[in-house]
Amino acid sequence: MEEPSFALSGKLTAETNTYRGVVIKYSEPGEARQPTTRWRLYQFKGDEVLPTLYVHRQSAYLIGRDRRVVDLPVDHPSCSGQHAVLQYRLVTYEKNDGSVGKRVRPYLIDLESTNGTYINNQRIESARYWELKEQDMIKFGFSSREYIILHENSKDAATAVDATDDQP
Repeated sequence: MEEPSFALSGKLTAETNTYRGVVIKYSEPGEARQPTTRWRLYQFKGDEVLPTLYVHRQSAYLIGRDRRVVDLPVDHPSCSGQHAVLQYRLVTYEKNDGSVGKRVRPYLIDLESTNGTYINNQRIESARYWELKEQDMIKFGFSSREYIILHENSKDAATAVDATDDQP
């Protein structure tokens, strides 16, 4: 006689995290927030400048090939259906005066894709948040397309992010 298994099967999670019949691999964390800073992804393919992606209107952007569910499609065959997520998170930081503040910052997480996600040509570890810094270059899989993250106040970035993203 086989003993009953009360281990989590993942079936309930799969059913509650389904969109358009597709199981979504990612769930937002509790610290997810919509940014107040207007972040942008500037796209380049070789010498060609592609349309700018405005990525400040929601707290997370699912990136991948499965156009039924992703927010930012990447069509390169080396990219996974659900490849990565750009996630904004409310995090604490130490201010110049030594006090602690909170701000919303962009993070990237690779969803255990086959061919990886790269920040500044370095493959990042999967299933872990990586904070994005202004002017970071992002690539997905073996695609030659590059994404540079900047925001509306990038010329004065040292003060702009701290000033505009402070949270109560």
